[in-house]
Amino acid sequence: MRRISYLTLLIATCATCFAWRTLPDELGRKVTLPDHPHRLISLVPSVTDDVYALGAGDDIIAISDFTKYPAEAARKPSIGTSLTPSIESIVALHPDLVIASADTNREETVHQLEHLGLAVFVLNPHGIEGILLSILSLGKALDREEAATHVVSELRGRLRAVGVRVENKPAVRVFMPIWYDPVITIGKYAFITEFIQAAGGNSVTDDISLEWPEISLETVIERKPEALVLMKGSKISLAEIEARPGWKTLEAVRSHRVYLVDERIELPSPVAFDAMEDLAKQLHP
Repeated sequence: MRRISYLTLLIATCATCFAWRTLPDELGRKVTLPDHPHRLISLVPSVTDDVYALGAGDDIIAISDFTKYPAEAARKPSIGTSLTPSIESIVALHPDLVIASADTNREETVHQLEHLGLAVFVLNPHGIEGILLSILSLGKALDREEAATHVVSELRGRLRAVGVRVENKPAVRVFMPIWYDPVITIGKYAFITEFIQAAGGNSVTDDISLEWPEISLETVIERKPEALVLMKGSKISLAEIEARPGWKTLEAVRSHRVYLVDERIELPSPVAFDAMEDLAKQLHP
């Protein structure tokens, strides 16, 4: 009798191990994935940060190149760049779930992996609210909904706290060059624009209805930014900008009024909130 009970328990346990479900990802695609995926491959640094925030970092078996956050994630093996990951390496690792981002990964990559029988869940965060919603979506996919709800609640609390800090203070009009030849910046739909606004700033290009618009230097000059926002460690420095023809026409450049924001603000994930808090302290000390 005991043997039968043990066998029944074993069968039930195995059935649970191999249970599958179907969920829509953030592109509305129906993805069939394990109930409890524990062998995860992240194709984007921001996704890796999301997974760690949910407490599932130990389940990641591989990451993409240029992953820095959190620091321990960088020690995981890499499957290559987000744009051109090694399909062969991914398949050889036998993941339960591959997690991608619509903004960074190619459709071709997703289709190739699915054609080879792998479950691929695609996130598509846009704006601060989109980042939070992606964390909740990922929580469902990883069977960590409670953790996701907690993380989102905490991030919303941090956002409110910064809002209280900068409330009733004049927004600093800033320009953030992503590149200077040609001039590429942040537009209305870039999540960085929203983070700058949340930190008590106002991007002078927040009315351009593109995420990463290319504009003329004349347009920048016409908008008269009070300051520049540059990323720490970026190839763009104030000295390089000053050396470019025409840039000294900007009062922000002549007065050397520059705020340095951490590169984490580039990631649509929890670490961007760290960069936002730091920027708020600079804009409104």
